[in-house]
Amino acid sequence: MQQILKGSLLLTALYVAATLFFGLRAHSLALISEAVHNVSDALALGLSFVAVWLQLRPATDERTFGYQRAGVLAGFVNALMLMALALWIAAEAVRRFFHPVVVQAHLMTAVAAAGVLMNGLIAALLWKFSGDINIRSVFLHMLGDTISTAAVIVGGFAIALTGIEWVDPLLSLLIALMILWSSWSIVRETLQILLEGTPRGLDLPRIRSAVQQIQGVVNVHDLHVWSLTSQSHALACHVQVEQMHMAECEQVLERINHEIRDHFGIHHTTIQMEVSDCQTVDGCSSPPEVAEVDGHSHHHHGPGGQHQAHAH
Repeated sequence: MQQILKGSLLLTALYVAATLFFGLRAHSLALISEAVHNVSDALALGLSFVAVWLQLRPATDERTFGYQRAGVLAGFVNALMLMALALWIAAEAVRRFFHPVVVQAHLMTAVAAAGVLMNGLIAALLWKFSGDINIRSVFLHMLGDTISTAAVIVGGFAIALTGIEWVDPLLSLLIALMILWSSWSIVRETLQILLEGTPRGLDLPRIRSAVQQIQGVVNVHDLHVWSLTSQSHALACHVQVEQMHMAECEQVLERINHEIRDHFGIHHTTIQMEVSDCQTVDGCSSPPEVAEVDGHSHHHHGPGGQHQAHAH
């Protein structure tokens, strides 16, 4: 992934220089807006590269989850940059409706054709990694570039055939709207993760109901589900269980983790088990506190009536 991002960054930088140079020569706002858009792409690629590097760093005592959210933050910043860019392009396009500029359509079309090839290639390379929200934000940059640059080609032909100069700012407005639409979805998703909202596609009532249907479970409360990254979710809750021996508590805990992991895709859980009105000392009034990591459990006695589990 890192090599693809580095190669994409180099190609984008070269194309930015070419598009800006020829956009100024052709007096084409559509080409200049493409150049500026590609500057944001270069920044987005650079930011994503740094985020991927940070995500590979191990967790520490200060950052116990490591740098997993570096990619989410990069996606959020990339999307904000895209929205600001779209507003600038829209404002400049409106100005050109009132102050038309003669456009060199043939030069505009030739440069845009090169852009379609480059952006399309980068988008295709990034597609298989687009499940990660960081890479998806860059993928949307490049896909948007491919579509908008193809629109510039169509506009160049239209201007050459008809001589109607307002086609150029009209295309710029359409590009701006497309950028706003695609970047807003990234902003919403990254904010949901950064604010620790419930991940999309996960229904808390369904999770609560599924756990409560497990034999031995009485009640589930203080249930929280949030995202560490766009692909990694975590859960914490209190589970009240019937009076039972420690071995039975372990079995209930295993069934809960199985349900949460296999049916809802949540692999990091913190479950506090509570037992009410338990009288037997060797039963469950002093159950173990369990730290379950990668399927292996380590036991030590915890405070009265509570059984904790941490699963990764």
